[in-house]
Amino acid sequence: MPRVDPSTVAFPRRLLNFGGFFFVVCFFSSSSVNASVHSYIGKKFAPKGNAFVLHGGSEGLFASLPDPNATAGLGDAFIRFEKITFTRMEQSVENSKSNDPIVVQAIIFEVEDRETIGGSAYGGQRAVCCTPDLAKLGACTQGKVIYRPSSRNPNWPQVLAATFNGKDLVATLPSQSIPITRTGMYNLYFIYCDPALNGLVIDGKTVWKNPTGYLPGRMAPLMNFYGFMSLAFVMLGIFWFSQYVRFWREVLPLQNCITFVIALGMFEMTLWYFEYAKFNETGFRPMGITFWAVTFGTVKRTVSWIIILVVSMGFGVVRPTLGGLTSKVIMLGATFFLASEILELVENVGAVSDLAGKARLILVLPVAFLDAFFILWIFTSLSKTLDKLQARRLMAKLDIYRKFTNALVVAVVVSVCWIGYELYFKSTDVYNEHWQNAWIISAFWQVLSFALLCVIAALWAPSQNSMRYAYSDDGTEDFEREDSLFLIKPGPIPSKDARSSASLMEAKVTVSTNATASHDEDSEEDKRE
Repeated sequence: MPRVDPSTVAFPRRLLNFGGFFFVVCFFSSSSVNASVHSYIGKKFAPKGNAFVLHGGSEGLFASLPDPNATAGLGDAFIRFEKITFTRMEQSVENSKSNDPIVVQAIIFEVEDRETIGGSAYGGQRAVCCTPDLAKLGACTQGKVIYRPSSRNPNWPQVLAATFNGKDLVATLPSQSIPITRTGMYNLYFIYCDPALNGLVIDGKTVWKNPTGYLPGRMAPLMNFYGFMSLAFVMLGIFWFSQYVRFWREVLPLQNCITFVIALGMFEMTLWYFEYAKFNETGFRPMGITFWAVTFGTVKRTVSWIIILVVSMGFGVVRPTLGGLTSKVIMLGATFFLASEILELVENVGAVSDLAGKARLILVLPVAFLDAFFILWIFTSLSKTLDKLQARRLMAKLDIYRKFTNALVVAVVVSVCWIGYELYFKSTDVYNEHWQNAWIISAFWQVLSFALLCVIAALWAPSQNSMRYAYSDDGTEDFEREDSLFLIKPGPIPSKDARSSASLMEAKVTVSTNATASHDEDSEEDKRE
Protein backbone atom coordinates (compact mmCIF):
# COMPACT_ATOMS: atom_id res chain seq x y z
CA MET A 1 0.00 0.00 0.00
CA PRO A 2 1.16 3.60 -0.45
CA ARG A 3 2.82 4.79 2.74
CA VAL A 4 2.00 8.15 4.26
CA ASP A 5 4.89 10.54 3.69
CA PRO A 6 6.01 11.76 7.15
CA SER A 7 7.18 15.04 5.67
CA THR A 8 3.57 15.96 4.96
CA VAL A 9 2.63 15.76 8.62
CA ALA A 10 5.63 17.34 10.32
CA PHE A 11 5.31 18.92 13.69
CA PRO A 12 4.56 22.65 14.06
CA ARG A 13 7.47 24.91 14.98
CA ARG A 14 8.93 27.04 17.77
CA LEU A 15 9.52 29.67 18.88
CA LEU A 16 11.94 32.65 21.50
CA ASN A 17 12.22 29.24 20.28
CA PHE A 18 14.28 27.84 23.04
CA GLY A 19 13.81 24.61 21.18
CA GLY A 20 16.64 25.92 19.05
CA PHE A 21 18.98 25.41 21.98
CA PHE A 22 20.39 22.36 20.31
CA PHE A 23 20.88 21.05 16.84
CA VAL A 24 18.18 18.40 16.69
CA VAL A 25 15.35 20.53 18.01
CA CYS A 26 14.94 22.28 14.68
CA PHE A 27 13.90 18.99 13.08
CA PHE A 28 10.99 18.52 15.44
CA SER A 29 9.66 21.95 16.24
CA SER A 30 9.08 23.18 12.71
CA SER A 31 5.63 23.77 11.23
CA SER A 32 4.58 22.16 7.97
CA VAL A 33 0.81 21.68 7.58
CA ASN A 34 -1.66 20.99 4.81
CA ALA A 35 -4.30 23.56 4.13
CA SER A 36 -7.94 22.43 4.40
CA VAL A 37 -8.48 23.34 0.75
CA HIS A 38 -6.14 21.07 -1.23
CA SER A 39 -5.46 22.22 -4.76
CA TYR A 40 -4.07 19.86 -7.44
CA ILE A 41 -3.42 22.22 -10.34
CA GLY A 42 -1.18 20.51 -12.89
CA LYS A 43 0.11 17.83 -10.50
CA LYS A 44 1.43 14.55 -11.87
CA PHE A 45 1.48 10.99 -10.58
CA ALA A 46 4.56 9.12 -9.36
CA PRO A 47 5.19 5.36 -9.76
CA LYS A 48 4.90 3.34 -6.52
CA GLY A 49 5.32 -0.39 -7.00
CA ASN A 50 2.85 -1.55 -9.63
CA ALA A 51 0.70 1.61 -9.27
CA PHE A 52 0.93 5.30 -10.10
CA VAL A 53 0.06 7.40 -7.06
CA LEU A 54 -0.64 11.03 -6.12
CA HIS A 55 -1.04 11.91 -2.44
CA GLY A 56 -4.16 14.07 -2.17
CA GLY A 57 -3.98 14.99 1.51
CA SER A 58 -3.70 13.78 5.07
CA GLU A 59 -5.61 15.41 7.92
CA GLY A 60 -7.02 14.67 11.32
CA LEU A 61 -10.80 15.01 11.23
CA PHE A 62 -13.30 14.91 14.06
CA ALA A 63 -16.61 13.13 13.62
CA SER A 64 -19.67 15.19 12.77
CA LEU A 65 -21.59 16.52 15.75
CA PRO A 66 -24.76 14.60 16.69
CA ASP A 67 -26.88 17.76 16.36
CA PRO A 68 -25.23 20.28 13.99
CA ASN A 69 -28.04 22.79 14.54
CA ALA A 70 -27.59 22.87 18.31
CA THR A 71 -24.79 25.44 18.20
CA ALA A 72 -24.37 28.21 15.67
CA GLY A 73 -21.34 27.81 13.43
CA LEU A 74 -20.94 24.09 14.06
CA GLY A 75 -21.85 21.40 11.59
CA ASP A 76 -20.80 18.33 9.70
CA ALA A 77 -17.31 17.10 9.00
CA PHE A 78 -16.65 16.06 5.42
CA ILE A 79 -14.24 15.74 2.50
CA ARG A 80 -15.70 17.34 -0.63
CA PHE A 81 -14.44 16.76 -4.18
CA GLU A 82 -14.82 19.77 -6.46
CA LYS A 83 -14.20 19.80 -10.22
CA ILE A 84 -11.56 17.04 -10.21
CA THR A 85 -10.48 16.27 -13.79
CA PHE A 86 -7.78 14.02 -15.20
CA THR A 87 -6.12 14.82 -18.54
CA ARG A 88 -4.01 12.33 -20.44
CA MET A 89 -1.57 12.98 -23.26
CA GLU A 90 -2.67 12.53 -26.89
CA GLN A 91 0.35 10.32 -27.44
CA SER A 92 -0.91 7.86 -24.83
CA VAL A 93 -4.23 7.63 -26.70
CA GLU A 94 -2.48 6.95 -30.01
CA ASN A 95 -0.25 4.29 -28.44
CA SER A 96 -3.17 2.55 -26.70
CA LYS A 97 -3.72 -0.94 -28.10
CA SER A 98 -7.30 -1.27 -26.92
CA ASN A 99 -10.38 0.84 -26.39
CA ASP A 100 -11.20 -0.73 -23.04
CA PRO A 101 -12.16 1.75 -20.30
CA ILE A 102 -9.26 2.90 -18.11
CA VAL A 103 -10.05 3.84 -14.52
CA VAL A 104 -8.49 6.41 -12.19
CA GLN A 105 -9.54 5.90 -8.59
CA ALA A 106 -9.63 8.15 -5.51
CA ILE A 107 -9.42 6.20 -2.28
CA ILE A 108 -9.99 7.63 1.21
CA PHE A 109 -9.14 5.59 4.28
CA GLU A 110 -8.51 6.09 7.96
CA VAL A 111 -4.91 5.50 8.99
CA GLU A 112 -5.96 2.64 11.28
CA ASP A 113 -7.33 0.85 8.19
CA ARG A 114 -4.11 1.15 6.17
CA GLU A 115 -3.70 -2.63 6.07
CA THR A 116 -6.96 -2.94 4.15
CA ILE A 117 -5.28 -1.40 1.08
CA GLY A 118 -3.27 -3.69 -1.19
CA GLY A 119 -2.72 -7.44 -1.18
CA SER A 120 -0.57 -10.30 -2.44
CA ALA A 121 -1.06 -13.67 -4.05
CA TYR A 122 0.26 -16.75 -2.24
CA GLY A 123 2.14 -14.60 0.31
CA GLY A 124 4.24 -12.88 -2.35
CA GLN A 125 5.15 -9.23 -2.72
CA ARG A 126 2.39 -6.86 -1.66
CA ALA A 127 0.82 -4.88 -4.51
CA VAL A 128 -1.56 -1.91 -4.65
CA CYS A 129 -3.10 -2.74 -8.01
CA CYS A 130 -4.81 -6.02 -8.74
CA THR A 131 -2.46 -8.48 -10.45
CA PRO A 132 -3.49 -11.25 -12.92
CA ASP A 133 -2.88 -13.90 -10.23
CA LEU A 134 -5.17 -12.15 -7.75
CA ALA A 135 -7.76 -11.58 -10.47
CA LYS A 136 -7.76 -15.31 -11.22
CA LEU A 137 -8.45 -15.99 -7.54
CA GLY A 138 -11.42 -13.65 -7.75
CA ALA A 139 -10.02 -11.41 -5.02
CA CYS A 140 -10.16 -8.22 -7.11
CA THR A 141 -10.65 -6.76 -10.57
CA GLN A 142 -7.55 -6.44 -12.68
CA GLY A 143 -6.53 -2.84 -13.32
CA LYS A 144 -8.11 -1.54 -10.13
CA VAL A 145 -6.94 -0.88 -6.57
CA ILE A 146 -7.02 -3.77 -4.11
CA TYR A 147 -8.97 -3.06 -0.93
CA ARG A 148 -11.27 -4.78 1.50
CA PRO A 149 -13.89 -3.35 3.90
CA SER A 150 -12.76 -2.07 7.28
CA SER A 151 -13.58 -4.24 10.29
CA ARG A 152 -14.46 -1.10 12.29
CA ASN A 153 -16.59 0.55 9.61
CA PRO A 154 -17.88 -1.64 6.76
CA ASN A 155 -18.56 1.41 4.55
CA TRP A 156 -14.87 2.31 4.45
CA PRO A 157 -12.53 2.80 2.61
CA GLN A 158 -14.43 5.13 0.30
CA VAL A 159 -13.52 4.68 -3.37
CA LEU A 160 -14.48 7.03 -6.23
CA ALA A 161 -13.67 6.47 -9.90
CA ALA A 162 -13.22 8.49 -13.08
CA THR A 163 -13.21 6.54 -16.37
CA PHE A 164 -11.54 7.19 -19.74
CA ASN A 165 -13.79 5.69 -22.45
CA GLY A 166 -12.35 5.08 -25.89
CA LYS A 167 -10.26 8.04 -27.06
CA ASP A 168 -11.31 10.45 -24.32
CA LEU A 169 -8.56 12.84 -23.26
CA VAL A 170 -10.36 14.03 -20.12
CA ALA A 171 -12.11 12.10 -17.36
CA THR A 172 -14.08 13.76 -14.58
CA LEU A 173 -14.50 12.64 -10.99
CA PRO A 174 -18.07 13.20 -9.76
CA SER A 175 -18.35 16.15 -7.36
CA GLN A 176 -19.60 14.89 -4.03
CA SER A 177 -19.03 15.08 -0.28
CA ILE A 178 -17.88 12.18 1.90
CA PRO A 179 -19.29 12.59 5.44
CA ILE A 180 -16.93 11.83 8.34
CA THR A 181 -18.70 9.76 10.98
CA ARG A 182 -15.63 8.59 12.89
CA THR A 183 -12.78 10.65 14.38
CA GLY A 184 -9.40 9.76 12.90
CA MET A 185 -6.48 10.61 10.62
CA TYR A 186 -7.73 10.35 7.03
CA ASN A 187 -5.59 9.90 3.91
CA LEU A 188 -6.54 10.52 0.29
CA TYR A 189 -4.72 9.00 -2.67
CA PHE A 190 -5.40 9.19 -6.40
CA ILE A 191 -4.27 5.97 -8.09
CA TYR A 192 -4.25 4.45 -11.56
CA CYS A 193 -2.84 1.07 -12.59
CA ASP A 194 -2.58 1.20 -16.42
CA PRO A 195 0.87 2.38 -17.65
CA ALA A 196 -0.89 3.68 -20.78
CA LEU A 197 -1.91 6.74 -18.72
CA ASN A 198 1.71 7.74 -18.20
CA GLY A 199 1.94 11.57 -17.97
CA LEU A 200 -1.57 11.92 -16.53
CA VAL A 201 -2.26 15.36 -15.02
CA ILE A 202 -4.86 16.20 -12.37
CA ASP A 203 -6.71 19.48 -11.80
CA GLY A 204 -9.25 20.53 -9.20
CA LYS A 205 -9.43 20.59 -5.42
CA THR A 206 -10.79 18.88 -2.34
CA VAL A 207 -12.19 20.64 0.73
CA TRP A 208 -11.62 19.12 4.18
CA LYS A 209 -13.79 20.42 7.01
CA ASN A 210 -14.05 19.72 10.72
CA PRO A 211 -17.24 20.36 12.71
CA THR A 212 -15.81 23.62 14.08
CA GLY A 213 -14.27 24.93 10.87
CA TYR A 214 -11.64 24.34 8.23
CA LEU A 215 -8.61 24.05 10.52
CA PRO A 216 -7.00 20.59 10.30
CA GLY A 217 -7.61 18.59 13.44
CA ARG A 218 -3.99 18.71 14.63
CA MET A 219 -3.95 22.50 14.25
CA ALA A 220 -7.38 23.30 15.70
CA PRO A 221 -6.20 23.38 19.38
CA LEU A 222 -3.48 25.89 18.47
CA MET A 223 -6.03 28.62 17.76
CA ASN A 224 -7.23 28.55 21.37
CA PHE A 225 -3.64 28.15 22.57
CA TYR A 226 -2.50 31.32 20.82
CA GLY A 227 -5.53 33.09 22.25
CA PHE A 228 -4.43 32.15 25.78
CA MET A 229 -0.82 33.10 24.99
CA SER A 230 -2.00 36.51 23.79
CA LEU A 231 -3.70 37.06 27.15
CA ALA A 232 -0.58 35.86 28.97
CA PHE A 233 1.56 38.39 27.10
CA VAL A 234 -0.98 41.11 27.86
CA MET A 235 -0.76 40.32 31.59
CA LEU A 236 3.05 40.33 31.46
CA GLY A 237 2.94 43.58 29.50
CA ILE A 238 0.66 45.23 32.08
CA PHE A 239 3.05 44.29 34.90
CA TRP A 240 6.13 45.39 32.98
CA PHE A 241 4.78 48.65 31.61
CA SER A 242 3.36 49.65 35.01
CA GLN A 243 6.82 49.23 36.52
CA TYR A 244 8.35 51.00 33.55
CA VAL A 245 6.10 54.04 33.99
CA ARG A 246 6.61 54.18 37.77
CA PHE A 247 10.39 54.15 37.60
CA TRP A 248 11.03 55.61 34.18
CA ARG A 249 13.87 57.76 35.54
CA GLU A 250 15.73 54.61 36.63
CA VAL A 251 15.25 52.61 33.41
CA LEU A 252 18.35 50.92 31.97
CA PRO A 253 19.04 50.29 28.25
CA LEU A 254 18.63 46.56 28.95
CA GLN A 255 15.11 47.18 30.25
CA ASN A 256 14.24 49.06 27.07
CA CYS A 257 15.24 45.96 25.10
CA ILE A 258 13.08 43.73 27.30
CA THR A 259 10.17 46.12 26.68
CA PHE A 260 10.71 45.70 22.95
CA VAL A 261 10.70 41.88 23.22
CA ILE A 262 7.47 41.86 25.25
CA ALA A 263 5.79 44.12 22.67
CA LEU A 264 6.97 41.84 19.85
CA GLY A 265 5.59 38.80 21.69
CA MET A 266 2.20 40.45 22.10
CA PHE A 267 2.03 41.23 18.38
CA GLU A 268 3.27 37.75 17.39
CA MET A 269 0.75 35.82 19.51
CA THR A 270 -2.12 38.06 18.41
CA LEU A 271 -1.23 37.68 14.74
CA TRP A 272 -0.97 33.91 15.04
CA TYR A 273 -4.39 33.79 16.68
CA PHE A 274 -6.01 35.82 13.89
CA GLU A 275 -4.13 33.80 11.27
CA TYR A 276 -5.59 30.56 12.61
CA ALA A 277 -9.03 32.13 13.03
CA LYS A 278 -9.02 33.27 9.39
CA PHE A 279 -7.74 29.88 8.26
CA ASN A 280 -10.52 28.18 10.23
CA GLU A 281 -13.13 30.43 8.62
CA THR A 282 -12.06 30.25 4.97
CA GLY A 283 -9.93 27.12 4.57
CA PHE A 284 -7.02 29.15 3.18
CA ARG A 285 -4.07 30.55 5.12
CA PRO A 286 -4.01 34.37 4.78
CA MET A 287 -0.57 35.04 3.36
CA GLY A 288 -0.34 38.63 4.63
CA ILE A 289 -1.15 37.80 8.25
CA THR A 290 1.06 34.71 8.13
CA PHE A 291 3.99 36.74 6.78
CA TRP A 292 3.78 39.32 9.56
CA ALA A 293 3.27 36.68 12.27
CA VAL A 294 6.38 34.87 11.05
CA THR A 295 8.39 38.11 10.79
CA PHE A 296 7.43 39.37 14.26
CA GLY A 297 8.31 35.97 15.69
CA THR A 298 11.68 35.87 13.95
CA VAL A 299 12.55 39.40 15.09
CA LYS A 300 11.53 38.48 18.64
CA ARG A 301 13.74 35.40 18.68
CA THR A 302 16.67 37.28 17.18
CA VAL A 303 16.45 40.15 19.66
CA SER A 304 15.98 37.70 22.52
CA TRP A 305 19.12 35.78 21.59
CA ILE A 306 21.11 39.01 21.34
CA ILE A 307 19.81 40.30 24.68
CA ILE A 308 20.71 37.07 26.46
CA LEU A 309 24.15 37.12 24.83
CA VAL A 310 25.05 40.73 25.70
CA VAL A 311 23.71 40.31 29.25
CA SER A 312 25.90 37.22 29.59
CA MET A 313 28.86 39.31 28.45
CA GLY A 314 28.14 41.78 31.26
CA PHE A 315 27.26 44.67 28.96
CA GLY A 316 26.09 47.64 31.02
CA VAL A 317 26.99 45.82 34.24
CA VAL A 318 30.75 45.16 34.31
CA ARG A 319 31.66 46.71 30.96
CA PRO A 320 30.36 49.92 29.36
CA THR A 321 30.62 48.67 25.75
CA LEU A 322 31.20 45.46 23.86
CA GLY A 323 34.19 46.94 22.08
CA GLY A 324 35.29 44.92 19.09
CA LEU A 325 32.61 42.30 19.78
CA THR A 326 29.79 44.64 18.72
CA SER A 327 30.19 43.97 15.00
CA LYS A 328 30.43 40.21 15.61
CA VAL A 329 27.23 40.18 17.68
CA ILE A 330 25.37 42.22 15.04
CA MET A 331 26.61 39.96 12.26
CA LEU A 332 25.55 36.82 14.14
CA GLY A 333 22.11 38.31 14.84
CA ALA A 334 21.59 39.37 11.22
CA THR A 335 22.61 35.93 9.93
CA PHE A 336 20.27 34.21 12.38
CA PHE A 337 17.38 36.47 11.39
CA LEU A 338 17.89 35.81 7.69
CA ALA A 339 18.16 32.03 8.08
CA SER A 340 15.19 31.80 10.46
CA GLU A 341 12.99 34.07 8.34
CA ILE A 342 13.57 32.01 5.21
CA LEU A 343 12.83 28.76 7.04
CA GLU A 344 9.65 30.07 8.68
CA LEU A 345 8.32 31.67 5.48
CA VAL A 346 8.83 28.50 3.45
CA GLU A 347 7.14 26.37 6.12
CA ASN A 348 4.17 28.65 6.85
CA VAL A 349 3.31 31.16 4.14
CA GLY A 350 1.02 29.51 1.60
CA ALA A 351 0.70 26.34 3.72
CA VAL A 352 3.49 24.51 1.87
CA SER A 353 3.21 20.87 2.94
CA ASP A 354 5.20 18.98 0.32
CA LEU A 355 8.65 20.35 1.18
CA ALA A 356 11.19 17.76 0.10
CA GLY A 357 13.42 16.23 2.77
CA LYS A 358 16.70 17.48 1.29
CA ALA A 359 15.36 21.01 0.75
CA ARG A 360 14.02 21.17 4.30
CA LEU A 361 17.34 19.90 5.67
CA ILE A 362 19.20 22.64 3.81
CA LEU A 363 16.99 25.28 5.44
CA VAL A 364 17.07 23.76 8.93
CA LEU A 365 20.81 23.17 9.25
CA PRO A 366 21.94 26.83 9.27
CA VAL A 367 19.40 27.74 11.98
CA ALA A 368 20.45 24.74 14.06
CA PHE A 369 24.15 25.62 13.85
CA LEU A 370 23.46 29.27 14.73
CA ASP A 371 21.35 28.23 17.73
CA ALA A 372 24.16 25.99 18.96
CA PHE A 373 26.70 28.79 18.47
CA PHE A 374 24.54 31.22 20.46
CA ILE A 375 24.31 28.74 23.34
CA LEU A 376 28.06 28.09 23.39
CA TRP A 377 28.90 31.80 23.34
CA ILE A 378 26.31 32.62 26.03
CA PHE A 379 27.55 30.11 28.59
CA THR A 380 31.21 30.91 27.89
CA SER A 381 30.52 34.61 28.46
CA LEU A 382 28.44 33.92 31.57
CA SER A 383 31.31 31.99 33.14
CA LYS A 384 33.71 34.91 32.63
CA THR A 385 31.20 37.48 33.92
CA LEU A 386 30.49 35.48 37.07
CA ASP A 387 34.24 35.19 37.75
CA LYS A 388 34.64 38.98 37.43
CA LEU A 389 31.72 39.71 39.74
CA GLN A 390 33.04 37.21 42.30
CA ALA A 391 36.54 38.69 42.22
CA ARG A 392 35.25 42.26 42.62
CA ARG A 393 32.82 41.27 45.36
CA LEU A 394 29.82 42.92 43.67
CA MET A 395 27.35 40.80 45.59
CA ALA A 396 24.11 42.40 44.35
CA LYS A 397 25.07 41.93 40.70
CA LEU A 398 26.50 38.50 41.41
CA ASP A 399 23.22 37.38 42.98
CA ILE A 400 21.09 38.42 40.00
CA TYR A 401 23.54 36.81 37.55
CA ARG A 402 23.49 33.56 39.48
CA LYS A 403 19.70 33.49 39.28
CA PHE A 404 19.89 34.28 35.57
CA THR A 405 22.37 31.43 35.04
CA ASN A 406 20.20 28.99 36.99
CA ALA A 407 17.19 29.92 34.82
CA LEU A 408 19.18 29.26 31.64
CA VAL A 409 20.46 25.93 32.96
CA VAL A 410 16.94 24.81 33.87
CA ALA A 411 15.71 25.84 30.42
CA VAL A 412 18.49 23.83 28.78
CA VAL A 413 17.79 20.73 30.88
CA VAL A 414 14.05 20.93 30.19
CA SER A 415 14.75 21.43 26.48
CA VAL A 416 16.94 18.33 26.34
CA CYS A 417 14.25 16.26 28.09
CA TRP A 418 11.58 17.55 25.71
CA ILE A 419 13.74 16.80 22.68
CA GLY A 420 14.01 13.23 23.95
CA TYR A 421 10.23 13.09 24.24
CA GLU A 422 9.86 14.45 20.69
CA LEU A 423 12.20 11.77 19.39
CA TYR A 424 10.14 9.12 21.14
CA PHE A 425 6.84 10.66 19.99
CA LYS A 426 7.82 10.83 16.34
CA SER A 427 9.53 7.44 16.24
CA THR A 428 6.46 5.72 17.69
CA ASP A 429 3.93 7.67 15.60
CA VAL A 430 5.05 7.03 12.04
CA TYR A 431 1.50 7.15 10.67
CA ASN A 432 0.35 10.10 12.84
CA GLU A 433 -2.16 8.11 14.82
CA HIS A 434 -1.59 10.44 17.79
CA TRP A 435 -2.40 13.54 15.77
CA GLN A 436 -4.70 14.93 18.48
CA ASN A 437 -1.67 15.45 20.76
CA ALA A 438 0.75 16.71 18.10
CA TRP A 439 -0.06 20.39 18.79
CA ILE A 440 1.59 20.09 22.22
CA ILE A 441 5.01 19.79 20.55
CA SER A 442 5.05 23.33 19.20
CA ALA A 443 3.02 24.77 22.08
CA PHE A 444 5.65 23.60 24.58
CA TRP A 445 8.41 25.72 23.01
CA GLN A 446 6.19 28.79 23.14
CA VAL A 447 5.44 28.16 26.83
CA LEU A 448 9.10 27.57 27.67
CA SER A 449 10.27 30.74 25.91
CA PHE A 450 7.50 32.74 27.61
CA ALA A 451 8.49 31.33 31.02
CA LEU A 452 12.12 32.32 30.44
CA LEU A 453 11.01 35.81 29.40
CA CYS A 454 8.99 36.08 32.62
CA VAL A 455 12.07 35.13 34.67
CA ILE A 456 14.17 37.76 32.90
CA ALA A 457 11.43 40.36 33.36
CA ALA A 458 11.23 39.55 37.09
CA LEU A 459 15.01 39.76 37.56
CA TRP A 460 15.43 43.03 35.69
CA ALA A 461 12.07 44.68 36.38
CA PRO A 462 12.32 48.50 36.65
CA SER A 463 12.54 49.61 40.28
CA GLN A 464 13.96 52.40 42.42
CA ASN A 465 17.18 50.36 42.76
CA SER A 466 17.64 49.61 39.06
CA MET A 467 20.71 51.84 38.75
CA ARG A 468 22.70 49.74 41.21
CA TYR A 469 22.95 47.09 38.47
CA ALA A 470 24.30 49.60 35.95
CA TYR A 471 27.95 50.08 35.04
CA SER A 472 29.64 53.03 36.83
CA ASP A 473 32.30 55.24 35.22
CA ASP A 474 34.50 55.14 38.32
CA GLY A 475 33.85 51.48 38.90
CA THR A 476 37.40 50.39 37.99
CA GLU A 477 38.96 52.45 40.78
CA ASP A 478 36.44 51.08 43.28
CA PHE A 479 37.14 47.54 42.08
CA GLU A 480 40.93 48.06 42.59
CA ARG A 481 40.41 49.54 46.05
CA GLU A 482 38.13 46.67 47.04
CA ASP A 483 40.64 44.12 45.74
CA SER A 484 43.48 45.78 47.74
CA LEU A 485 41.48 45.86 50.94
CA PHE A 486 40.49 42.27 50.42
CA LEU A 487 44.17 41.18 50.19
CA ILE A 488 45.37 43.08 53.33
CA LYS A 489 44.81 41.21 56.57
CA PRO A 490 43.32 43.58 59.18
CA GLY A 491 45.09 43.77 62.58
CA PRO A 492 43.67 44.19 66.11
CA ILE A 493 42.36 47.61 67.18
CA PRO A 494 44.91 49.28 69.59
CA SER A 495 43.87 50.32 73.11
CA LYS A 496 43.79 53.93 74.41
CA ASP A 497 47.16 53.61 76.22
CA ALA A 498 48.73 52.08 73.15
CA ARG A 499 47.46 54.96 71.03
CA SER A 500 48.96 57.47 73.55
CA SER A 501 52.33 55.70 73.51
CA ALA A 502 52.29 55.68 69.74
CA SER A 503 51.58 59.44 69.69
CA LEU A 504 54.49 60.10 72.10
CA MET A 505 56.84 58.03 69.95
CA GLU A 506 55.77 59.94 66.85
CA ALA A 507 56.51 63.24 68.63
CA LYS A 508 60.01 62.07 69.68
CA VAL A 509 60.78 60.94 66.16
CA THR A 510 59.65 64.31 64.79
CA VAL A 511 61.86 66.28 67.25
CA SER A 512 64.85 64.07 66.51
CA THR A 513 64.34 64.52 62.79
CA ASN A 514 64.13 68.30 63.09
CA ALA A 515 67.30 68.45 65.24
CA THR A 516 69.23 66.39 62.76
CA ALA A 517 68.08 68.56 59.90
CA SER A 518 69.18 71.73 61.81
CA HIS A 519 72.64 70.28 62.53
CA ASP A 520 73.12 69.42 58.89
CA GLU A 521 72.23 72.97 57.85
CA ASP A 522 74.83 74.46 60.33
CA SER A 523 77.55 72.17 59.06
CA GLU A 524 76.83 73.18 55.49
CA GLU A 525 77.13 76.88 56.37
CA ASP A 526 80.51 76.31 58.12
CA LYS A 527 81.87 74.67 55.00
CA ARG A 528 80.80 77.59 52.84
CA GLU A 529 82.54 80.07 55.20
